[in-house]
Amino acid sequence: MKRDTARWSIDAVIAALVRRRKWPGIARRHPSASLLAAQLLSLMLFPLMDDTTSGRLIFSAVALVVVPLAVWVVKLSPFVSIVGWLLAIPALALTLVGVFFDYKMLLPLSALFEGALYFYAAGSLITYMLRDEHVSSDDLFAAGATFTLLAWGFAYAYFVCQAWYPGSFTGAVEPARPRSWVELLFLSFTNLSATGIGDVIPLGSRARVLVMLEQFAGVGYIATVVSRLIGLGIARAK
Repeated sequence: MKRDTARWSIDAVIAALVRRRKWPGIARRHPSASLLAAQLLSLMLFPLMDDTTSGRLIFSAVALVVVPLAVWVVKLSPFVSIVGWLLAIPALALTLVGVFFDYKMLLPLSALFEGALYFYAAGSLITYMLRDEHVSSDDLFAAGATFTLLAWGFAYAYFVCQAWYPGSFTGAVEPARPRSWVELLFLSFTNLSATGIGDVIPLGSRARVLVMLEQFAGVGYIATVVSRLIGLGIARAK
């Protein structure tokens, strides 16, 4: 019995080591899955962010992880990776300087670069998915990652719009104050998914145009990319 228990323990350790070795290979084969996981994890951390120093540090830590991953997924498509780095480096630099030196006026500029990077990465993933003639597991991860990239990209666009044009958004709670990052991200998710349950309301014409553009992007994404993946999956099953 003791010998069997020891053998079982050794086998369990070996199996764990083998699984640990496989993780880097899986991450290399499915970078969109890593990006999706990082986006969802950062979503769990966003409620901790506020105007305090610790909240801003969390914001910069999220950017340090997610922004390079967004550039990494560009390699899946024929898009040029150097363009992604030209957007990512200023975004990271401006975010770190704005957070650590308390230069809040730099955060809208960093958000502008980061939003452009997210849209660029989303376009690269859409191109990658449209090139395939069959549905793979990475396509499904890419579909989820693209949705989060679009949601984050428009949230950053709302953040920039609110910073440059104060009063662009209001809400049911404390309507006079600027909307927080989590509220703007919530508005982005409700628009992109067409659920329409948001309590954040665009007031200015610029903000309303951005909201309409996101609604159009959400409908277009479901109608073209997701429906194509579903059709390919049904064809493969038949």
